Amino acid sequence: MPDTEQHEPETGHPAAPWTPIHGQPYRSVPYRPARMPAAESLTHAAELRQRMQQRRTVRQFSSDPVPPQVVRDAVACAATAPSGAHQQPWTFVLVQDPEVRRRIREAAEHEERISYDGRLGEEWLAALRPLGTDEVKPHLTDAPALIVVFQQRYWLGEDGTKHKHYYVDESVGIAVGMLLSALHLSGLAALVHTPSPMRFLSEVLGRPENEKAFAVIPVGYPAPDCQVPDLVRKSLDQVLVEV
Repeated sequence: MPDTEQHEPETGHPAAPWTPIHGQPYRSVPYRPARMPAAESLTHAAELRQRMQQRRTVRQFSSDPVPPQVVRDAVACAATAPSGAHQQPWTFVLVQDPEVRRRIREAAEHEERISYDGRLGEEWLAALRPLGTDEVKPHLTDAPALIVVFQQRYWLGEDGTKHKHYYVDESVGIAVGMLLSALHLSGLAALVHTPSPMRFLSEVLGRPENEKAFAVIPVGYPAPDCQVPDLVRKSLDQVLVEV
């Protein structure tokens, strides 16, 4: 019997255009995941906590290539994030072309130079000094891949009418958090870079007007001589309140 089931191509793009559920009646389907035994759950949670404690923001990347499918799978994980009214208001642009990465770095450093020269304000600059950051951003060209995350402020109907998305900042922020976790758990390092303003990303990448850049995430392996700040995370009892 021939296989008539639609499969997603390797790029992860759906085989057919996504259609919002606006105007459709509510419909539910059964959800019966197997319940994990408590002992197994405790083991998994402890292992996950330990692995995530090892996650660090990396600014010194090796130029060694990473398996593109690992990055695609991480993006697919991010795209399972909850979103306002299930509108999934995000676009992830995977940039591997060296010339495009060079153009992004050039534009980002231009904006960062203005920011570090005073646009950020002294309070923000003082907070950054212990981290040793400046306007030079080699990670944008050293890392073999960039994931540029865009938030979709609205979507267009077939007749061209604009329709609002809801809780866009919250939805995309959750998706980025899941993306960072997926990349780390897959053995890759990442950095969240947010040059301000970021309009140049839409221009360089040719994105439509309903999309606004949210973050640039270099992805790769740490360089052999990589160094990270000696940071201390807050303890669980400093961040958790139980009532």
